[in-house]
Amino acid sequence: MKDFRQLRVWQKGLDLAIQTYRFSATLPKIEQFGLCSQITRAAVSIPSNIAEGSSRSSDKDNNRFVEIALGSSFELETQLLIAKAVGLGNLELCDALLSNLGDGQRMLNAYQKSLNH
Repeated sequence: MKDFRQLRVWQKGLDLAIQTYRFSATLPKIEQFGLCSQITRAAVSIPSNIAEGSSRSSDKDNNRFVEIALGSSFELETQLLIAKAVGLGNLELCDALLSNLGDGQRMLNAYQKSLNH
């Protein structure tokens, strides 16, 4: 079992979740139970699945949770692109988050490859 807090990919995921909460706070109140809820759930899922996977006894099991985290990152990206396309929230924060999310996705891919040897 790895200490997930030491994993750079988990640290990046946590930063993304925090940044997502900051962006979601700029969304209109009418989106509180819509897009805002979906965005924050997807963002929280990224570091949560990395942490859960690190507790697994095999790289194969860990890899499955990394796959879920990666899927959540693409879900988050889609939701952010929708918010941006319709002009919801602070677009500067959205653009910065999208850029950081791309970095996080690359890190997830690299971590996944390291688990697959």
